[in-house]
Amino acid sequence: MNMKTMDPKPPIAKKIPKELKIHNDVRIDNYYWLRNRDNEEVIAYLNAENEYTKSVMKHTERFQTALFEEMRGRIKEDDTTVPYKLNGYWYITRYEVGKDYPIFSRKKDTLDAQEEILFDCNDMAKDQVYFNLGGISISPDNTMAAFSTDLVSRRQYTIQIKNLKTGEIYPDKIENTTGNATWANDNRTLFYARKDELTLRSHKIFKHVLHSNEEDLEVYHEQDETFNIFVYKTKSRKYIVIGSSSTLTSEYRFLDANTPNKSFKVFQERIRELDYSISHYGDHFFIIANCDGATNFKLLKTNERLTQKENWQEVIPYRDNVLIEDIEIFKNYIVINERENGLNRLRIMSWNGIEDYYIPFKSETYTLYIGNNPDFDSDLLRYGFNSLTSPSAIIDYNLNTKQSEVKKEQEVLGGSFKKENYTSERIWATARDGVKIPISLVYRKGIKRDGKNPLLQYAYGSYGSTIDPSFSSIRLSLLDRGFIYAISHVRGGEYLGRNWYENGKLLHKKNTFFDFIDCSTHLIEQKYTSKEHLYAYGGSAGGLLIGAVINSNPELYHGVLAAVPFVDVVTTMLDDTIPLTTGEYDEWGNPNDEAYYHYMKSYSPYDNIEAKSYPNLLVTTGFHDSQVQYWEPAKWVAKLRALKRDNNKLLFNIDMDSGHGGASGRFESLKEVALEYAFLLDLEGINN
Repeated sequence: MNMKTMDPKPPIAKKIPKELKIHNDVRIDNYYWLRNRDNEEVIAYLNAENEYTKSVMKHTERFQTALFEEMRGRIKEDDTTVPYKLNGYWYITRYEVGKDYPIFSRKKDTLDAQEEILFDCNDMAKDQVYFNLGGISISPDNTMAAFSTDLVSRRQYTIQIKNLKTGEIYPDKIENTTGNATWANDNRTLFYARKDELTLRSHKIFKHVLHSNEEDLEVYHEQDETFNIFVYKTKSRKYIVIGSSSTLTSEYRFLDANTPNKSFKVFQERIRELDYSISHYGDHFFIIANCDGATNFKLLKTNERLTQKENWQEVIPYRDNVLIEDIEIFKNYIVINERENGLNRLRIMSWNGIEDYYIPFKSETYTLYIGNNPDFDSDLLRYGFNSLTSPSAIIDYNLNTKQSEVKKEQEVLGGSFKKENYTSERIWATARDGVKIPISLVYRKGIKRDGKNPLLQYAYGSYGSTIDPSFSSIRLSLLDRGFIYAISHVRGGEYLGRNWYENGKLLHKKNTFFDFIDCSTHLIEQKYTSKEHLYAYGGSAGGLLIGAVINSNPELYHGVLAAVPFVDVVTTMLDDTIPLTTGEYDEWGNPNDEAYYHYMKSYSPYDNIEAKSYPNLLVTTGFHDSQVQYWEPAKWVAKLRALKRDNNKLLFNIDMDSGHGGASGRFESLKEVALEYAFLLDLEGINN
């Protein structure tokens, strides 16, 4: 027999049993050894998985290339962001044809002025396998830019400073930071957050003085391992603020930006489960907080000299059905971004008390967000609007005249896209406990509900992160081939308010998985699709969701995409040396507590694999991922291979050069999407 025609054999990871014992419970982990990233056998195994995936998908390579070119062809290559004005300059980000990375520039006073290139990332990325430009912070006198770069994809950024007059990059190099830097008003002092080398938790704030021979001074150390810290300047430019944040609790410190050598003052000391954020205006701070039982938050204010909680005064009282997400402050107005029944709305209030109204929106389901509004003195509110069928639009709303101007609508090139050819709707599935779960759907008009449509069902469902129904030109490659796309707004997100989140975390985490399964059943019952054509997709914590769902109900799905999946919950949450672990206790629970241990173990995808049939499965990860370590999906795939009792595909694709976010180039990531789409379409027998 010709060896080239034989089916490729999947790599089989060897078993080296390791006993993991706690609470008088023993787990045997046969693939624990895959954690050793420096082990040549580990690298060889990962490379073998990549070769196997490439071999199995070889017959789709031409189709993958066509999909890549199709998706790339819809994207305007010579694209430019809508300029925004800050401190006398218009700032612009643009892309050029054939180039992967952005160019950051500015123009003084007017948009007709000569362009000044700040950073051309295409030059900076030369000879780099991975490149990411992090934060850019312009000095108050507009002469310098603090910028950061990551060349590995572990989100450990190096901060440098560029003289914008001469183009010189100063020798100052600040390693292992979050990437963001904040200038004091003296144009010499920078504040930044540094990460713990082992866990990558941002845990210290330092002060760096330009052209100083002295070591950077540590100004704050967050000792609590469940907290991360960050630093920023208020929009009013009066204060430098240090924030400490955990899942449930927050605390802030502030300092006059004109006196960077003085000490930070605590705004309101942390109280367990008091979650608040602060913005400055005039001689007051405005506070979004959940104090006094305000689960969905309320808006308060306090004098900047009396910041303790007992001085906070109510501005907008708590409403049980309205979640306050954030605010934007201008010299004459305050804008409140609220969410009711899953949909955002913008409330406009004038400081003089005369005006209080909502900008009207009529769509059934959409995505709305406050855009980039750095200019405190402006009377223009910039916001973004899109839907599953309408490309993204950037809109300037004049707060004085109440007139809107669309500054830019995303162009979908290629000539075939017309928004009227697609339909979106929101339906509601009933979960097993009687709760109604919203599902946002999009598909081409004319599709019949006969159970024969392929449907890709997506969800995330953790950290209170809301997945809004937003437009994607990339997704058209599925929709135009007959797919329905569904977003299940499961508990664990905040789509229906803070309680929606609370009822999908800790000892209620299984609601997230049950909601997804019950949405799947509803979609099948309503004949949008069938078990033979239903596909599930989730990434990161959404990958945990997918892993739990296919352990519970593998028969519901023909295929599954799991991107950088968090699947080894118990072992990871018991290892406080892994990035993110300690900060996650309020999300998942601390398994050192026996009750949480057993609950986690009961749903952890890796711990609950059984000898049974599983759907076709494509798993992806990045070798340098700092958020979900590569070995979690590697162990999961190895164990699935050993136990599953079917002939369905099980493919594992590892980007050996990237991390949690995938490849760094503008178009390079589309190759990963092309592989995923080819996998799904191939299962449907669609190859062009």
